[in-house]
Amino acid sequence: MGGYRVLEEVALADCALEIEAADLNDLFATAARALAEVMVDPDTVELVAEHAVTLEAPTRDLLLFDWLGELIFLKDRDGMVFPVADVLVEGDGPFRLAARIRGGRIDPARTERRADPKAVTFHQLAVEPAPGGGWRARVVIDI
Repeated sequence: MGGYRVLEEVALADCALEIEAADLNDLFATAARALAEVMVDPDTVELVAEHAVTLEAPTRDLLLFDWLGELIFLKDRDGMVFPVADVLVEGDGPFRLAARIRGGRIDPARTERRADPKAVTFHQLAVEPAPGGGWRARVVIDI
């Protein structure tokens, strides 16, 4: 799996993430893991639920915006987080995402909560090839 780091110097009231991975599929899967880790300690979530997600967007960065927005929506609507994702990104515009996500309910007795993301923002949103190969993304989450 790719890696990510929290960019604390970019946004004080928000959470900025820089994500790197070998390919787009891994980039989107790593972004899901990073978002889950912003919300909770994933080790305290039972992986008992599976859900399919399909999305389409005209650009890669808008696809990432919609992807993370969907994961935040599922947290808000169902009280669930999905730290594990198998993702396939295809197309040259429009771009399509098909994913199978695994996670579970936020259980107050078991789940260690962290931040409560409200939305993905357009501030500094980017998905681009990384120098030397692979892909990287930057995203700011409104907390």
